[in-house]
Amino acid sequence: MSREIVAGVDGSPESLAAADWAAREALRRGLPLRLVHAWRWEPLDLPLVQDPTTQQRAAREVLSGAAATLTARHPELSLDTELIGDAPVAALLGTLGRAELLALGSRGHGAVTGFLLGSYGQQIIAEATVPVVAVRARDDLPAEQAAEASGGQVLVGQHGTPEDSAAALRFAFETAAARGASVRAVRAWSLPPLFAYSPGSLRLADEAGGLVPYEEKALREALAPWRERHPDVPVTEHVELGSAGQVLLSGAGAAQLLVVGRRARRGALGSRIGSVAHAALHLAPCPVAVVPQEVDPQD
Repeated sequence: MSREIVAGVDGSPESLAAADWAAREALRRGLPLRLVHAWRWEPLDLPLVQDPTTQQRAAREVLSGAAATLTARHPELSLDTELIGDAPVAALLGTLGRAELLALGSRGHGAVTGFLLGSYGQQIIAEATVPVVAVRARDDLPAEQAAEASGGQVLVGQHGTPEDSAAALRFAFETAAARGASVRAVRAWSLPPLFAYSPGSLRLADEAGGLVPYEEKALREALAPWRERHPDVPVTEHVELGSAGQVLLSGAGAAQLLVVGRRARRGALGSRIGSVAHAALHLAPCPVAVVPQEVDPQD
């Protein structure tokens, strides 16, 4: 089955930034791009005539306008558009059967700007079976493109066992290889509370020479298979005491892309993403890729 990159567009500057990011990524990976807009007629409580034909015409203009902009900027891009008559979450999740990744626009960062991506974006990220990249509108697109062309750094968080973060590491290494970038792999750790570590865990830490060497060894082992698969990708390892969200965000300013894994948690109000992904999506200044851990890391 042929693969593609999907970008959701709604006419906002953020979604257009995500579409342009997706176009550049599609060219790097040699994949086609599909622009998707979800449209479903809803009667509006406005003193205007809002019939289905008018709303559908406006939806088509969103797609055609975005496609025209991307075609002018990237004439070599293989581009398709799709107008889906459904709610946004169902529409976008339904397009991911062939998707390598999904790009969505994000509304900026900070505690006072409201929920990132809105409830739709949060739900899509929590339920998507492929990596979802959140992209903010940038004022200086040529500078952003130049920075990508110069290589740069893909920042990725690693935690737990090699299997726990294999999907995120795979995505980070593949993205870095496509960009000619390096990977900076970060593992955050914290001091164990009393009785938190089992005797077996403490014995392994002792054998490694202490907690810091133990964490460093765990990071090396998790990176080993991906270094072997991508020997041309430079790798920097970083182990730091602190919360994973804080440690990752402290290095995000120098990154082209921040990659975090997530395991969706279901609660009474629906699916939720983890705290690290939540912090990265709200506060990181660069695009953020959230990779589901269920993605098979094997070819």
